[in-house]
Amino acid sequence: MSLKKITSLYIDGFKNMGRLGKKLWLIILIKLFIMFAILKLFFFKDFLSTKFSSEEEKSNYVIEVITTNKNPEK
Repeated sequence: MSLKKITSLYIDGFKNMGRLGKKLWLIILIKLFIMFAILKLFFFKDFLSTKFSSEEEKSNYVIEVITTNKNPEK
């Protein structure tokens, strides 16, 4: 399928969607907005900026955390 056919498939599908489908998509979009915008502001603080001052320190910390095996079972 070409990109044009795929695009027209989705556009026609959304145009012909009933009221219930449109309301469900609205609910989905509102929930995604809440999850990514609102929760990020209040619960996910900028941890690296409070702990380190330079970009090099931040990147070294991230590399160390990613590559260090902290599994207690091994």
